[in-house]
Amino acid sequence: MDNRNGVFFPDEVVLQILVRLPVKSLFRFKSVCKHWHRLSSEKYFTRLYNGVSVKEQMLVAEVSDSSGTKSSLICVGNLRGVSEFSLDFLRDRVRVRASCNGLLCCSSIPEKDVYYVCNPSTREVRLLPKSRERPVTRFYPDGEATLVGLACDLTRQKFNVVLAGYHRSFGQRPDGTFKCLVFDSESNKWRKFVSLQDECCFTHMNKNQVVFVNGMLHWLMGSLCYILALDLEHDAWRKVLLPDEIRCGDGNRVYLLESDGCLSVIQISDGWMMIWKMQDYENGIWVVIDRISLRCIKGLVPGIFPICQTGEYLFLATHKQVLLYQRRSKLWKEMFSVKGSSSLPLWFSAYAFRSTIASCN
Repeated sequence: MDNRNGVFFPDEVVLQILVRLPVKSLFRFKSVCKHWHRLSSEKYFTRLYNGVSVKEQMLVAEVSDSSGTKSSLICVGNLRGVSEFSLDFLRDRVRVRASCNGLLCCSSIPEKDVYYVCNPSTREVRLLPKSRERPVTRFYPDGEATLVGLACDLTRQKFNVVLAGYHRSFGQRPDGTFKCLVFDSESNKWRKFVSLQDECCFTHMNKNQVVFVNGMLHWLMGSLCYILALDLEHDAWRKVLLPDEIRCGDGNRVYLLESDGCLSVIQISDGWMMIWKMQDYENGIWVVIDRISLRCIKGLVPGIFPICQTGEYLFLATHKQVLLYQRRSKLWKEMFSVKGSSSLPLWFSAYAFRSTIASCN
């Protein structure tokens, strides 16, 4: 029992209250008593807290000024609105490359081959060791990985970082092989495997929207031929087929997201937005779970990009705005708008985010 001002609450009720607090509030209340101080490090409470917090999707985006020399991060949530989002504790100029279950993978802007994994909510950070393989070869075409993925397994309390792309020996043309480096948080080491892949086509959004479900990382091909999936357990690539209506469609824009732990694709045409969900992963069965009219935002349709979703709402970004669509009430709401001019469109650096107490150490 807990006694506050003469009112008794069962311990389970207190726990259910605490797991619904923002992380900052939770850590502030650690000073209340010894039991509360220990809670955030106890596995039972961590699983309970993360199990609740992963249900709320938020959007994190970088907002740049017109010159491109200054930028700041914002976090937009359905319940908490818009708040500042700082990565100053990294003590480095970085850009976010991937997000998964409360952790972010960031790359250093001044230094190549320097990657961090951090939890902005708890301000934990881990500098990843450099791979011995990286100085020997160069990723094509920019010397950086084409794909960057982060897989945070909350159940096993571990994470993986993936860097993948076509590679070439120094001074040579790409040889058509696809190189993949996987960092394992438990061993604190990188492993490498090389495979033959068809010439992959990825747009910026295809690379940004990597989804971790069923122990695999998923990227949508720019050609909409299929979804490229990486099986982290067996270090193997596989192809996941899209719905026939999408693969055979013409003139539609398609984006890969997550929906309550399942793969989801959002198909946007001039007047409608269709939300597909993979109902049966093993058999590749897709179903349409929502059909949304875009008449209310007709002028914005050519430049909207879905970033994250839950069963209740959907966040989308335009060049200068963050929009929220409430699926039950069918209402649209502007959550954020860039003041003045911006050097990059808002969707260019927008990621799905969850606030958890997942550890990266």
